[in-house]
Amino acid sequence: MDASQTQLPEQQIVQLKAEMAELRKQLVQAQKMSSVGALASSITHEFNNILTTTINYAKMGLRHKDAATREKAFNKILNAGQRASKITTGMLSYARNGSNRMEPADLVVLVEDVLVLIEKDLQMHRVQLQTDFSDRPQASVNASQIQQVLLNLIVNARQAMGTGGQLFISVKTNAEAGMGEISVRDTGGGIPADKLRNIFQPFYSTKEADERGQGGTGLGLSLCKDIIETHKGRIRVESTPGRGTTFMLRLPLVQNAAIVSTTNVAAKAG
Repeated sequence: MDASQTQLPEQQIVQLKAEMAELRKQLVQAQKMSSVGALASSITHEFNNILTTTINYAKMGLRHKDAATREKAFNKILNAGQRASKITTGMLSYARNGSNRMEPADLVVLVEDVLVLIEKDLQMHRVQLQTDFSDRPQASVNASQIQQVLLNLIVNARQAMGTGGQLFISVKTNAEAGMGEISVRDTGGGIPADKLRNIFQPFYSTKEADERGQGGTGLGLSLCKDIIETHKGRIRVESTPGRGTTFMLRLPLVQNAAIVSTTNVAAKAG
C-alpha cells in the first residue's frame, strides 16, 4: 500500500482540524473555570464585606439627619458599590468565552485587572504583594487569554507558598529584544530540577492531592505555554528549591502603533 492510499480525504482532515480546534477551545475554557473556582471563596468573602459596609452605612444615613453624616454614608456606599462592580465586571470579562482577536494593550493594565480578582485571595492567605511597573509596554494580545495565563501563574504561586510569603510582579520593556516582560516571582518551596524540565508537559503536575483527594490537572502550564507561543512570545521559568520560583512572560512589543486609552491619558496627566 503506497502513501497516497493511507492519506485521509481532505474533507475529513478539515473536519478533524475543526474538531481539534473546538476541543482546545473547550479545554481552555475549562481551565479558566478552574481558576475562577480557586477564587470563589475569597470573592464570596469580599462581597460579604462589601454588603456589610453598604448595610452599616445605610443604617447610619437613616439614623442621622445631618447633611455631613449622610454625605459620608452615601460616599461609603458608592465606593463599596463601585468596588463590587469592578470585581463582577472583571470576573465576567475573564470568564467569558471570547474571540481570538488580538489588539494592542497596555500590559500593566492587564496585570492590574487580574490583581482586582486575586487581591482578596492573597490577603486571606497573608501573602504580601509587591509590584514594580517601571514603564508601560504595549503588546498586541488577546487580553482574556493573557489574563488567563497571569491568573494561573498567580494562583499557582499563592498555592506554592501556602499561608504567608511574598509575591513580586513586575512589568518592564526590553527594548533591545523588542519585548514586553511580565515577571511573577514567589517565595514558595521551589521546584526540583528533575521536575522543572517537565512542568510545561501536558498532564504533568507537581501539585500533591489535597484533603479532598484533588491535585493539579497538569494542564494549566501546558496551556499557558501554548497561549504565549500563539502570541509569538516566550515563557520561561527559574526555580530554586527552598527559595521560590519565577515565571517570565515575554510578548512582542507593538511596533509604530499609537495606542490611546483613558488609562494612558490619565497616567500621562498624573
